Amino acid sequence: MSCPRPFRLAMVVLVPVAAISLNLAVALAQSPTPAAPAASPVPAPSPSASPTVTPPAASTTPAPASSPTPAASATPTPAPAEPAPVRTADPFGEEITLTPKTVILVKGTANWDTAFDTLIESLKTLAAFLDKQGVKPSGNSMIVYTSTDDTGFSYLAEIPVDQEPKNLTKGMNVGKSPEGKALKFVHRGSYENMDNTYEAITNHLDDKKLEAKDTFVEEYITDPLKTAEDKLVINVYVPLK
Repeated sequence: MSCPRPFRLAMVVLVPVAAISLNLAVALAQSPTPAAPAASPVPAPSPSASPTVTPPAASTTPAPASSPTPAASATPTPAPAEPAPVRTADPFGEEITLTPKTVILVKGTANWDTAFDTLIESLKTLAAFLDKQGVKPSGNSMIVYTSTDDTGFSYLAEIPVDQEPKNLTKGMNVGKSPEGKALKFVHRGSYENMDNTYEAITNHLDDKKLEAKDTFVEEYITDPLKTAEDKLVINVYVPLK
């Protein structure tokens, strides 16, 4: 049976210590006789040396004692810089009910290597069309994943609207966003790190023994057309069966 590593390290330390203590014991056993003559010359010089050395040592110590005060006043200043407790409020697996919204949408497919660029192009197409029609979005843009496999996925790019636009171009439709019971998760940061979020979501579903539908929804809280990719905030909705 092998010993744990910390125990072996302790043994390595204890062996030399034991050897040193044995050497000291032998040395002390042989030294009592010379110790008596060595004590006689010491008393004579000690009284004269002690008065001269002690006063300078006492006078030098109070002077540097004033220096710690500026250091103590400098420490409180860095304390106020703490801006991050907001992330603790992010929901993880919060149960909600999605309400359907009227959306303008376009279907698409993408492979995982160029996923984000493809999604952005679809949302750009929708945003440009609405801008040309003078129709303002009534909510955040969304991506609804309808199927996935190892190489890529199919999706719907959607933007909510209050009024149905006219003269839709080829491939565009008006429809409804997903509805029903779902779990809400929040992703912050690059789209490339979404795998970590979805892994955590999968673990959560397994732990809670919940069964999800085949689709899931990403709602872009920060505008992906104007926000740096590493600053994205995305709500992920997982509809439940």
